[in-house]
Amino acid sequence: MSDERAKGAEQLALTLIDGGLQRMAARVLALFLFTERETLTMGEIAERLDISAGSVSGTVKSLLSTGLIERIPAPGSRREHYRMRDNAWAILFTSQNAVTKGLLAAADSSLAAIPEADPAHHRLAQMRDFYQFMLEEIPALIERWQDTQAPHSG
Repeated sequence: MSDERAKGAEQLALTLIDGGLQRMAARVLALFLFTERETLTMGEIAERLDISAGSVSGTVKSLLSTGLIERIPAPGSRREHYRMRDNAWAILFTSQNAVTKGLLAAADSSLAAIPEADPAHHRLAQMRDFYQFMLEEIPALIERWQDTQAPHSG
């Protein structure tokens, strides 16, 4: 990666960190965004960012669960390859995001265990209702966004 790209990636990573993303996730995500390669292996990520294999493994798992990156087949390679998902940003806000699904399921199961009179029940119901509403409404918004992208796609 050129010095200019590396500086851009680091600047983006700092912005993502300021926005609340964990440091390693921000650095790895920035690498996926700025790399000139179609795919990266965990070893390549570790080498390019000069971080441990353990850090890469946990971070890749996290980015996979949010839908931002995906594992893809690499015929002839014994290593797993990953790439930024097409429409990653839209997927981040859909039911394909395992984190969103998990939050919704946790709120639902917790509500069953907490009496309605408990203040926690109200907060959990708001959480569940918010995510349910968003999961119902966002598909139409994403479809509108994709319609605006159609003229730009190759």
